[in-house]
Amino acid sequence: MTQLSNEKKDSCNWDSIVIGSGLGGLVTASQLASKGAKVLVLEQYKIPGGSGGSFKRKGFTFDVGASMIFGFGDKGYTNLLTRALKDVGQECETIPDPTQLAYHLPNQLEISVDRDYQKFITKLINLFPHEEKGIKHFYETCWDVFNCLNSMPLLSIEDPAYLMKVFFKSPLSCLGLARWLPVNAGDVAMRHIKDPDLLRFIDIECFCWSVMPANLTPMINAGMVFSDRHFGGINYPKGGVGIIAEKLVKGIENLGGQIRYKSRVKKIILEKGNAIGVSLENDEEIFSKTVISNATRWDTFGGQGIKSPLVATENKPISEKKWETRYIPSPSFLSLHLGVNIDAIPANTHCHHLLLDKWEEMEKEQGVTFVSIPTLLDPTLAPTGSHIVHAFTPSSIDNWDGLSNKEYLAKKKEDGEKLISKLERLFPNLSKNILHKEIGSPRTHKRFLARNKGSYGPIPSMRLPGLLPMPFNTTKINGLYCVGDSCFPGQGLNAVAFSGYACAHKIGTKLGMNKWELPE
Repeated sequence: MTQLSNEKKDSCNWDSIVIGSGLGGLVTASQLASKGAKVLVLEQYKIPGGSGGSFKRKGFTFDVGASMIFGFGDKGYTNLLTRALKDVGQECETIPDPTQLAYHLPNQLEISVDRDYQKFITKLINLFPHEEKGIKHFYETCWDVFNCLNSMPLLSIEDPAYLMKVFFKSPLSCLGLARWLPVNAGDVAMRHIKDPDLLRFIDIECFCWSVMPANLTPMINAGMVFSDRHFGGINYPKGGVGIIAEKLVKGIENLGGQIRYKSRVKKIILEKGNAIGVSLENDEEIFSKTVISNATRWDTFGGQGIKSPLVATENKPISEKKWETRYIPSPSFLSLHLGVNIDAIPANTHCHHLLLDKWEEMEKEQGVTFVSIPTLLDPTLAPTGSHIVHAFTPSSIDNWDGLSNKEYLAKKKEDGEKLISKLERLFPNLSKNILHKEIGSPRTHKRFLARNKGSYGPIPSMRLPGLLPMPFNTTKINGLYCVGDSCFPGQGLNAVAFSGYACAHKIGTKLGMNKWELPE
């Protein structure tokens, strides 16, 4: 355990300080609180959740980030959001979505992904009848991966005792996951599928949640997403995505933990190479036995232009320098939050859509458009007679930095209008029915989410062997841990929840708080 000087011990009231209240940080904090740890969460903004939060404008409740939510199933082990809330005495009422996503792709390729797996597979085979065998092979392999994950509690694979117990519980599942750990989804797809258009479809299937094509998307992540959308399904939390964070905060506080808002951490305090606390922007110092950073690894250790990371440059571990060469920030997003008249959206439309005009534009600036209309599932998010339309498209901060205020506002307006124009291919009268409009740029995301370049997480800078190079929660600085999308297993709400479970389990081992038996 990290050793504190006598003076620091006297002022050390916390077992763990969590920097940031993204979902990864909140799951870590709530899991630690449920074990009996004294936890303090420090959030630089005024609401919790990060990109998994919500904000209100003129009667509309908007989700900050994605509205397509995994992890709310009612069985197995992959329903991590359901389990995390239950562990602190909370639950969210959810609304099942019969369709995960409707694709609108080049060459008039249109297909929706149904909650019913066989219905989706039948539609895909009807579009590519000559690839029936390959389609079944690929998606059944995804099920093989998912079934391995779903047969065991998802905790820290850094803990030898956990690995031993879970191996005795599910030996074949452990061996199965070990097999797929170094594999990418594209490797499996190309082994079974030859049609270039179908392979492009697999690419966009991966891109819609990983912001990467299939050859860069780890197979374990693909197996989780492509199967859980049918097993646990897509379930929207009633009241908005931000309810998840609010409920986790309530659970933490009920168990004696605290969350402080508008508390920006300036640096992590080290003593003799150990993390012993944090210093805030107002120079207040708070000490604890462990420190958990829910910031990106760049914001934590530097790199990618970060001038004042949480850990001083001279204390940066060599392992973090190696990580920097392997991963780069994914693009941020141009986001559009609209309140519109109810007549602008047909009643029978799907909640979630993805639009792409040309395959070669998939990874280009503002090439793919994501759309969600969460009020089709939960009408209470908007005033009577209206809907919410949330659209976002990948955009690099490089295209926004260096602009004068006038240029910046003009670009926001122009790019926002282009995005609305794209949406009018689905909803022709949209622009005439807008009641409220919010446009967010990569600079907006950088400012309010405190994330390097406004990025939503790391992506490989080169072709890597699946998840093998992805760092775990432990760092080379004793007492300092990382959690969130910069850690195994990567991006997505359910993935960062997994990271939170793993981080809390590892710290629970260090603090002697874990139960011996595996979770039910």
